[in-house]
Amino acid sequence: MNIREIFQSIENDEFSTAFKNLYGTADEVQAYQKKRYLGAVKRFAELYPERRDVRIFSASGRTEIGGNHTDHQHGCVLAAAVNLDVVAVVAFHEDGVIRVKSEGYDAFSVDLNSVFERTDKTGAAAIVSGIAARFIELGVQIGGFDLYCTSDVAVGSGLSSSAAFETLIGTIIDINYNGGRAGAVEIAKIGQFAENVYFGKNSGLMDQMVSSVGGLVFIDFADTEKPVAESFSCDFERLGYCICITDTKSSHADLTDDYSAIRSEMESVAGQFGEQHLRFVNESDFYREIPKLRESCSDRAIIRAAHFFEENYRAKQEAKVLQNGDIIGFLELVNESGNSSAVLLQNLFSCSNPTKQALTLGIMLSKKILGNKGAVRVHGGGFAGTIQAFVPVDFAEKYIAEMNRVFGEGSCVRIKIRSVGGAEITKE
Repeated sequence: MNIREIFQSIENDEFSTAFKNLYGTADEVQAYQKKRYLGAVKRFAELYPERRDVRIFSASGRTEIGGNHTDHQHGCVLAAAVNLDVVAVVAFHEDGVIRVKSEGYDAFSVDLNSVFERTDKTGAAAIVSGIAARFIELGVQIGGFDLYCTSDVAVGSGLSSSAAFETLIGTIIDINYNGGRAGAVEIAKIGQFAENVYFGKNSGLMDQMVSSVGGLVFIDFADTEKPVAESFSCDFERLGYCICITDTKSSHADLTDDYSAIRSEMESVAGQFGEQHLRFVNESDFYREIPKLRESCSDRAIIRAAHFFEENYRAKQEAKVLQNGDIIGFLELVNESGNSSAVLLQNLFSCSNPTKQALTLGIMLSKKILGNKGAVRVHGGGFAGTIQAFVPVDFAEKYIAEMNRVFGEGSCVRIKIRSVGGAEITKE
């Protein structure tokens, strides 16, 4: 669509149906998204004045609901796409170059003729190169595009801004150059490939899967080449609760070793049974062999393995009770997950800096505020970052105000589940 036409369509509220589906029906939300999209189109026109026809794409952040550190062991997770997203205005061409400008970051470009050369690429450019390279390996002919994007998925918010960006780029390429044939699951795998191989982060597949598939999603990673994703709906607010995410403002810097240790320690236990991942170890055998395991594995590795077995089962139960509308049973499971992460997984603070315990502080305060209402747990990878709380709707304002008082204004946000994953946004 011509830039002028798309700008006028947004001005005339012709995108309001799409906005309602993505972000909710509240008037203030509609007004905010209208202003946001108009600003993105205007900024694109300033950056790339020679481009006339543009399209709009979106990919959501995600919230992990159940399955803390289970995905990298081929386990099960329960997670959801959220109504915070990254939006891109895109113009396609045949220049053989992908040009990217993200709000708040330096612009960069990726020459499609050099995407297989990994050593000179860092940051977002490495991600884009990796995604493009994988599509090319799959036989997709990519011409190139110019892109401007703006994101509500803040870096470090625990809502996986990186997976949203990966899903965005993968969706853009798949829809325009591949006729949408890759689909949501393959786009997620391509995003993970780029993050693992080009960016150098040994992440699991959960974040990309949820951002790409959309909705509330139960995923079984027993076969990571063909993960089984079951998407279903659950209106938490109809059941009387809302999801609140609090950024405790603790730094993720220098935590790579902490994250890597969880995976390596779990896999050290699996290795004693001749397996690479805990999913394929019999739980009864694990408990029976603990005395022998202590000869070759650390106590912490054994304790973290115990967390995996409990958390993997718990994720399945959480999906089951939500499908049955049992919100009380679900909240009990969330609190169990939070306790297991704290005591067994031990990912609330880094052992290298034990006096910095913002996550533990946030969880303690949440329990004090909520009393016997709702539930709270560490959110995502842990050690720093965010906590997740399920708060009674009529108690939300009080909870948010108190968390903001401690961690700073805007630290606590109320989010909703978004039914759509990576997608092109149109007015129809």
